[in-house]
Amino acid sequence: MRDDERRGMWFAIACYAIWGVFPLYFRLLAPVPAIDILAHRIIWSLGFLVILLTVRQEWRWLGPALRSRRTLGLYALAGVVLAANWYTYIWAVNAGFVIESSLGYFINPLVSVLLGVVVMRERLRLGQWTAIATATAGVLFLTISYGQLPWIALILAFTFGFYGLLKKHGTLHSMQGLTIETGTLLLPALALLVFRETSGHDSLISYGWSKTLLLLSTGVVTVMPLVWFASAARLIPLSLLGILQYVAPTLQFLVGLLIFHEPFSQSRLIGFAIIWLALVIYSAEGFHHQHQLRQQQTPLVRA
Repeated sequence: MRDDERRGMWFAIACYAIWGVFPLYFRLLAPVPAIDILAHRIIWSLGFLVILLTVRQEWRWLGPALRSRRTLGLYALAGVVLAANWYTYIWAVNAGFVIESSLGYFINPLVSVLLGVVVMRERLRLGQWTAIATATAGVLFLTISYGQLPWIALILAFTFGFYGLLKKHGTLHSMQGLTIETGTLLLPALALLVFRETSGHDSLISYGWSKTLLLLSTGVVTVMPLVWFASAARLIPLSLLGILQYVAPTLQFLVGLLIFHEPFSQSRLIGFAIIWLALVIYSAEGFHHQHQLRQQQTPLVRA
């Protein structure tokens, strides 16, 4: 492994590890309401992005982006979808649904593939269809055994899937796109906090210095993993990046099970196992397909 690939792998591991232990961070913010945490996350993420872009002197993209209705509309919509994902995740973690949240990010790659078929009219290989069918069976099993859909997991998986789909049509780099996304949400976030404070709810200062510092740091813990992810994506193959992405939901699952001691019945284990099997099928099929492509692209050597 080359030095740049090794560096990229560590960037990816750091990124996914931070995302994996996010439940510990957001649980420290309880009992701050999820909607307040979301508003602070938007505001301080934008503030940190402005600092980073200023230090890097990367503002030349902003003028053309603001003059393009398509770009503004695309990233504004992406911001709304991302806010829905963030709110659902924060609420679920502080309501005691960390394990179900991890399920959402386990099935997210398969949801993204499914969205590619429905929206982008992409054609799937047999192994990909098998993985999606297996994951669907796992979700159905969980639904039947619990008597309701794992709606938290599905909301997380589909909002992040749609977010990725929207970003696929964008032309900006990750930090640039996130700057517009959080920028379009800035006024609603500020208005929300002002409304809640004037309505008698707690304010930033009244939460105490420890939670105030945690709220102020939401920008750093949101943006830095994205910076590391962007670096990793440039330095290592997408196949390796795809495998490493399961570090995050695995850590989330372990946090929910071993630290927060959330209930995990035998029927739930069976449902998760079916979905894990779907991910094994999906990953193995992807590796096999990439191996075949490399063989086809390798020129024949004549004796």
